Amino acid sequence: MGMRTGRRALLGAVGAGLVGRAWAQGRGAQGEDGQGGGAQGGTAPVDAAPWPRQPVRIIVPAAGGGSSDPLARLCAQEFTQRFGQPFVVENRSGASGNVGMVAAARAPADGHTLLFGWAGPLATNLALYPNPGFQSQRDFEPIALLGAISNTLIVGRDSPLRTLADYVALAKARPGEVTYGSTGNGSSMHLAGTVLAQASGTQLAHVPYTSAAAATADLLAGRLDAMFLGAPGTVPLLQGGQVRVLAVLAEQRVEVLPDSPTAAEQGYPAVVMGTWFAWLAPRGTPAPVVAALNGAVNELLRGPLRERLRQQGLEITERFSGGPPEKLRRLLADEIERHAALVRSAGLRMD
Repeated sequence: MGMRTGRRALLGAVGAGLVGRAWAQGRGAQGEDGQGGGAQGGTAPVDAAPWPRQPVRIIVPAAGGGSSDPLARLCAQEFTQRFGQPFVVENRSGASGNVGMVAAARAPADGHTLLFGWAGPLATNLALYPNPGFQSQRDFEPIALLGAISNTLIVGRDSPLRTLADYVALAKARPGEVTYGSTGNGSSMHLAGTVLAQASGTQLAHVPYTSAAAATADLLAGRLDAMFLGAPGTVPLLQGGQVRVLAVLAEQRVEVLPDSPTAAEQGYPAVVMGTWFAWLAPRGTPAPVVAALNGAVNELLRGPLRERLRQQGLEITERFSGGPPEKLRRLLADEIERHAALVRSAGLRMD
């Protein structure tokens, strides 16, 4: 065992002991029924072993291969080294993420199940579905924000459109006819089109696809006027000369697309839309466990893993990264309200 590995293992063991003692003290103050923070599942007795005492399950409410999966797995590796137990990613897809969200909400609140969530399942779905089976603010303990990925508005290389102004002008000349593709109804790409239409006073024709690859194929074939795509997915298309970026929907230019202007630079400061990622746990997870995980997330955002996350296209910003659990709690409340308004304005509803 090398010096670095040994030091990490020692820190993890010490940290686990501290969490275990704090947990036991806190549980003792709550009483034997353990009804201090609420809610789902059971929690460990006062004399439980230090946390984590077994592998920790990380529920990712999507199939593998998307933008969320590599971010969750990179963090899981870091947590495994830090805390001395395996942190294992479990992909639970279905119903736009609702299947995984319900599974996480119903898991025991003992610190051995975590949720890696993002804006879609945590905020959009609450407005999109009449009964998603969970409520984000009620059913989860916020741990920490990780970062964000901004959407881009792109066109094929043969398109005559060169700027966001060109696209808006075309949409105004042909109301309701100019198209944009997304990865499905209610996706962040769909809502990006809603935001742009509102800000520009245009009527855009939304074309939903089941995947970014399908939308991209139609864009490159000239069957779509434009599409929205997350910045990491745009990079290889741009580098290959297949697309042109009309705008990045971020507050400032993103690192992976330094030469691509934001919508704000082109006169549309309100056109900001992407997704943010965060760590949460079932409601009632002991506060010392939440605190330990919050510390781990904040530390990895300052450490060597930061660069690897950024290589995945993650934007590590003041607004969407790190901080205490309360920061995530406030953002979640704001985003639920914002996304509900966007869903209503788009006339969306899923059964």
